[in-house]
Amino acid sequence: MSPKTKKDSTLIIRLPKADRDEFVALCEDMDTSASRELRDHIRKFLKKNSKKGS
Repeated sequence: MSPKTKKDSTLIIRLPKADRDEFVALCEDMDTSASRELRDHIRKFLKKNSKKGS
């Protein structure tokens, strides 16, 4: 997916507020966003775990 691809879906997850707050703060410290980091993780996970030939 290119960076210009329209983002048209939402994923809602539940996690402890402290984890969320720490993650968001760390992302801000690293000049990135939580959404960007989660999208990157999902793409890497899909690439690593996709079945070949499907």
